[in-house]
Amino acid sequence: MSAPKVSFYTLGCKLNFSETSTIARSFREAGYVRSELEDNPEVVVINTCSVTENADKKCRSLVSKVLKSNPSTFIAIIGCYAQLKPEEIAGIPGVDLVLGATEKFNLVNYIKQQKQLAEVHACEIEQVHDFKPSYSSDDRTRTFFKVQDGCDYTCSFCTIPLARGKSRSASVKDTVNEALSLCEGNKVKEIVLTGVNTGDFGRHNGESFFELIQELDARVPVERFRISSIEPNLLNNDIIDFVANSNKFVPHFHIPLQSGCDATLKRMRRRYLRDVYKSRVEKIKNTMPEACIGVDVIVGFPGETDEEFRETFDFIHSLDISYLHVFTYSERDNTHAIGLPNPVPANVRALRSKQLHQLSEKKKRAFYESQTGIPATVLWEAERDGDFMYGFTSNYIKVKTLFNPDMINCMQEIIPVQVDADGICTCILPDQETNKTVTLDHVPNH
Repeated sequence: MSAPKVSFYTLGCKLNFSETSTIARSFREAGYVRSELEDNPEVVVINTCSVTENADKKCRSLVSKVLKSNPSTFIAIIGCYAQLKPEEIAGIPGVDLVLGATEKFNLVNYIKQQKQLAEVHACEIEQVHDFKPSYSSDDRTRTFFKVQDGCDYTCSFCTIPLARGKSRSASVKDTVNEALSLCEGNKVKEIVLTGVNTGDFGRHNGESFFELIQELDARVPVERFRISSIEPNLLNNDIIDFVANSNKFVPHFHIPLQSGCDATLKRMRRRYLRDVYKSRVEKIKNTMPEACIGVDVIVGFPGETDEEFRETFDFIHSLDISYLHVFTYSERDNTHAIGLPNPVPANVRALRSKQLHQLSEKKKRAFYESQTGIPATVLWEAERDGDFMYGFTSNYIKVKTLFNPDMINCMQEIIPVQVDADGICTCILPDQETNKTVTLDHVPNH
């Protein structure tokens, strides 16, 4: 009898990818084989996000896709959407099991015990206190390592505290030991530290994120650490200076802004104003001129006037940042913002989103062009597009070269030389046969 097959779909953030991979390992230990949907798996697991309304729609669309492929497939829904609206998900035709924030890590056991369709197992979020370390492996070149979960903040637009509970983490010692464990037997070159509010690590244990990164840097034998995202009020000078002087932590920061207008930030219940954000960006660029800085921003928040949006646009334009993640505000149940007056019309939200996406492309191209001609180290990934493969430099410049399977998960010294029409850098790299350097336009056919 052949081993049962299981497929996974992950929506949302890097944190979800790390948790999906951990859950996938529990299936492997139970005798399952991971497969694609085309192989008609007996079980399909959808790990959901609920940051935006679009994420909810993606979940429903995936269920429909699975059923069209194989109507008898067992479908389990986990993740943030499953915690927030379990009964709603259970009502989707074809869904067999819905698990909340704590229960999802016992998914294999719940499947074994399943007695009826559309079972729901989700405790109240106030009862979620345990921290479950997770990390991705096998499916991505970089390893996403969850060091923190939950959030104590009360941002008026956000459902994450309702979906993941209070901020929590393991101790520095246990987190470092977990990092050492994930390196054993794995050819890990880069670890990305992830969390809901990563910089809040250790606060309830009397420890700090700064202590964690010092210990990781000193004890874990990996070539790169990358901080996935950190709130500006938690990104202090000690952290910035440490990264600047580290041989492992890379010069790349992703810092949520959400709005460049103080009045909007106050309505959002953010824990900083724009002057704090500006000071963080200036500190980073003064310390690490080559650093890449990514920014999250929300457009169309209730009450955002044309003048407030222009203030945000101009503020971002003035900052020496590298790219934007633009989110269009969507109303979420059980948030404070849903009751705020003066909602922004959908067409205005869409227009503002388009304007910021255009600004992001300009910022990204300008940053890439500022780094051309400067030697860098790239980690080549498994992604293939036609004849090309891709990788990221330490400061997060995406580069490409001709595909070579032997280079996957390898570090290589390169020189970015030109930004192509797709916003990706072509590069100069060592020619292994002639020990000369060649550009992509002159690489011989193999």
